[in-house]
Amino acid sequence: MKKSILVLGIIGLSLVSCKKSETVTAADPATATEAVDHGQEGVQDDESNPNVVQLAAKNPDLSTLVTAVKEAGLATSLSNAGPFTVFAPLNSAFDKLPKGTVEGLLKPDKANDLSDILGYHTYVGVIKEDQMTDGQSLGMVNGKNITITIVDGKPVINGKAKIVATVPASNGIVYAIDEVLLPGK
Repeated sequence: MKKSILVLGIIGLSLVSCKKSETVTAADPATATEAVDHGQEGVQDDESNPNVVQLAAKNPDLSTLVTAVKEAGLATSLSNAGPFTVFAPLNSAFDKLPKGTVEGLLKPDKANDLSDILGYHTYVGVIKEDQMTDGQSLGMVNGKNITITIVDGKPVINGKAKIVATVPASNGIVYAIDEVLLPGK
């Protein structure tokens, strides 16, 4: 009897806490209807600051990066709490790569190479531009380091990539850059 009352109480609290737009589904899996789970990147929230993936997805100049992140299966990871610093190559940066490079990396058999390159653009932690120093080395997600130099008072990554825009995200910071960072180059 006590167990039944407890279960009914929990169900009652669940129903009370549901918003009007939410639906309660049946407990029987055969009759239950549930939304498809798209992971953290599928959460719709128009009120909070977007996370790094949502922010990139809203910017048409980062569409190649977003496609690569999705193809590599990293959207969920980069949608999590972080914090992350992402050096996000613009579409124009990908266009500078030799013809066919991007298309080749998007093939399923190149998933490891693609993940390695994307990991070379992601740092766990937040590094603000005013915290970057000449000669600073950052250990990236893929296990390799990038080097920051200061040229004319502005940070340059690996002696080549310049930051063209800085956008804070709910789980870190995104720096739009004008070059693709390639590990070992």
